[in-house]
Parts: sequence; C-alpha cells; structure tokens
Amino acid sequence: MNKQASFSNKKTARIAGLLYLVVVLTGIFSLAYVPSKLIVWDNAPATVLNIKTAEFLFRLGIVSSLVCYTFFLFLPLALYRLLKTVNGNWAKLMVILAVISVPVSFVNVLNKFAVLNLVGDDSYLKVFTNDQLQAQVMFYLNLYNSGILILKIFWGLWLFPFGYLVFKSGFLPKILGILLMAGCVGYLLDFSGAMLLPHYDAMGISSFIRLPASIAEIGTCFWLLIMGAKESPTGKISA
Repeated sequence: MNKQASFSNKKTARIAGLLYLVVVLTGIFSLAYVPSKLIVWDNAPATVLNIKTAEFLFRLGIVSSLVCYTFFLFLPLALYRLLKTVNGNWAKLMVILAVISVPVSFVNVLNKFAVLNLVGDDSYLKVFTNDQLQAQVMFYLNLYNSGILILKIFWGLWLFPFGYLVFKSGFLPKILGILLMAGCVGYLLDFSGAMLLPHYDAMGISSFIRLPASIAEIGTCFWLLIMGAKESPTGKISA
C-alpha cells in the first residue's frame, strides 16, 4: 500500500473529525444549552427578562449557530473526499442533502436577530406595549423553532447515504453506519410526530427518538478525530 496515500486518508479523516467536533459542540450550545437557560415557553415575560438580562449569552448563541452552519458546509465535503471511493453517487447524494440545509439554516437565524431588535431600546419600539413586545418575541422564537423542525428533514436525510457509505467502507466501524442510518429514520419520525401530533412535545419521546443519531454522530466524530481511517480491505483509498 502507498504510505503517502495512507497518511492522506488518515489526515482527511481527522480533518473531517475536527470539523464534526466543531459542529457538535456549537450545535449543542446553540440548540440546547442557550434555550434551556433563557427560554420559558409558557412564560413570555420571564423569557424576555432572561434575554435582556443575559443578552450576551443570547448573542453568543447566535454566533455559535452561524459557526455551526459554516462548519457544516465544509464537513460533507471533507467526508466526500474520504468516502467517494466507496460509492461516488452515494457520496454526492450525501453532500447535496447536507449542503442544501445550510442556506435555510442561515435564513432561519434571522428570527433570532428579530428577537434582539425587539428586546432593544430603540425609540421606534415605544409604540408597542410590553405585552405586544413579549408576544412578538415569542412569535419569532416559535418561528425559529418551526425552521429547525423543517431542517430536521435534511439533518436526517443526509445521514442515510452517510451511514451507508460508512457501513460499506471497510475502514470505519459498521455499527456507526447502522446507527447513522437509524438516525435518519429517527429525525424523520421526530419531524412527523411534531407535525402530526398536537401534544408531541409533552410526550417527552423526542430525545429518545433522536438518540441513535446523537450516538452515531458523536461516535463518528470521535472515531474520525482519534482513530482516523485505515485502508479499506479492497485497497481503495481516498488520496
């Protein structure tokens, strides 16, 4: 085996792992940590007060989101370089389904910029009462969440060709491939439940449905970052 090609394959895997790590960490911070600290969905006054009191944290969440989506633009390209020798068509499909979510993600963040404007002290806001401002803040936060719901379709779909490529690669653990494909199903079920069942959030099953995806993506991230990728049994390697 060409030693230079082997080194290149491992280096590409670790670059992909590093990109994935940034996506995971910034995603957890912006999608889970910040909302848990600031947003009280059934209490608009408390939510507005939290955002005003910890405005820097809210702004940090926005920046974290933008960093996450920027790195997610490059992640599938690095994975494509690593996995294109397994199946070129599936690798292209993986990239398309991942990248298509990025512009939607950036546009969706505009809802959070709207919230920032509403909690500010600009003079034009004085025409609104406190109740009206609070209602608008919750409106844009809910609109942002609706955008996230739409994005779950693509966050799920790209995992299926990704999982298939990992499963077939021969140089990455098959179990990660299986979990990634299961994660695709989980995301789509989560979207369907939220759309079709009025009290879906109150059921508390969303996190369990998305568990395979969480395990698979974090596991794949650390495997690529720490272990890299070996030569496949067939000798095919991404140079």
